[in-house]
Amino acid sequence: MSKPTDLTIAEAREMLARRALSARELAEAHIAAIERLASLNAYITVTAERALADAARADDRLARGEARPLEGIPLGIKDLFCTEGIRTTAASRILDGFTPPYESTVTRKLWEAGAVCLGKTNLDEFAMGSSNTTSAFGHVVNPWRRRGDNRDLVPGGSSGGSAAAVAARLCLGATATDTGGSIRQPAAFTGTVGIKPTYGRCSRWGIVAFASSLDQAGPIARTVRDAAILLRAMSGFDPKDSTSADVPVPDFEAAVGRGVKGLRIGVPKEYRLPGMSADIVSLWERGAAWLREAGAEIREISLPHTKYALPCYYIVAPAEASSNLARYDGVRFGMRVDPGGDLDDLYAATRAAGFGAEVRRRILIGTYVLSAGYYDAYYLKAQKVRALIARDFETAWAEVDAILTPATPTSAFAIGEKQDDPVTMYLNDVFTVTANLAGLPGISVPAGVDEGGLPLGLQVIGRPFDEETVFAVAGAIERAAGFDALPAVRA
Repeated sequence: MSKPTDLTIAEAREMLARRALSARELAEAHIAAIERLASLNAYITVTAERALADAARADDRLARGEARPLEGIPLGIKDLFCTEGIRTTAASRILDGFTPPYESTVTRKLWEAGAVCLGKTNLDEFAMGSSNTTSAFGHVVNPWRRRGDNRDLVPGGSSGGSAAAVAARLCLGATATDTGGSIRQPAAFTGTVGIKPTYGRCSRWGIVAFASSLDQAGPIARTVRDAAILLRAMSGFDPKDSTSADVPVPDFEAAVGRGVKGLRIGVPKEYRLPGMSADIVSLWERGAAWLREAGAEIREISLPHTKYALPCYYIVAPAEASSNLARYDGVRFGMRVDPGGDLDDLYAATRAAGFGAEVRRRILIGTYVLSAGYYDAYYLKAQKVRALIARDFETAWAEVDAILTPATPTSAFAIGEKQDDPVTMYLNDVFTVTANLAGLPGISVPAGVDEGGLPLGLQVIGRPFDEETVFAVAGAIERAAGFDALPAVRA
């Protein structure tokens, strides 16, 4: 039998059902793995006692034949999801000591489906970053290593802790959030599967907000099928979230194997950027060839406003962050630094001590673009450009059923390699931000390795609320690619 930590969610579910493995054994194996690989810093908080208690309840239900969809499956939870009775930090000092008295809707759904809570995974502070090096609790280390180079690599961000934990076998799957690529980019960097569903598919209630019109929860897993299993459990209408969509939740797992025969797959010419890695270009071409061989029609399409997506995103997202993060003032919860002056001094001292450099940078940018005299010139114009980007996709859907692009412009880079250049860091999201701006589903699937042996991902973007087609295309890519490379460090 494979080690319990090497199982996929689908395999573990089957073994638990036939009692070939207990939920306790599965939880204990992952707890031991987390302890052994603590150097990866994938978790901020480990909840070993909670995991064993969850597993005991799961074993009882399994013994009675009352198993739920995720009965006994051990998961990591990005530390942006509020968890009742378990501290939630958003990887920021300003939330030091905050223990929510309530549960986010997504995590509540997972517990109701029988999942086991292993702990809270690390992330970029307030989900702001593409490297998972801005966390107040230290950077996360990618379990992969470049061939002939022993430097530690970033796992991508902001959901780097979740991605690293899944890749290193420290959980069977994990929750994540995606504002501009924070599920898909770390999935690509770690050889895992990550899907950002349509905006409104998963409730945002109880998730610490970064940019409210862009944030969306989704899963990271090791296979497309596992991602589909998790997304079904996470999805559904929530009356507590005004942006939650009241639409049916399909059987995403069933869609994974249905094939792509007759589908029209778009390849946007604007995604061919100067200086792109030859490995990325070659993989993109192979991906299109795989889908053509599977019966799909490949069409070149145009998304003409793509070049404006990054600047548009880096106006809209910081503007919303500036507003959302105003609540962290040292008065109601979290850190308080009181220099002994008036209320303004309390606010300033608390926020200066509690927020890291990247968060402060984005708050300042956001406050600037919302200020008098600049609102029309920057924020309003960015919203108009966002509408044009969404319209590009609407036009494309008349010609194609899904879109194929690279997930990232490069493979994982060394920790510290790009940290001093914020603009270079922001360019990591060049292929992913359009799906957030337009509210579309997008998935990253590991499909090959570069010349250094590091994983590369292909991205599939779909119509709103058509995750089934996205999973079908992703499943076809996964089968054709046969990706079986493994990280250097794993349980």
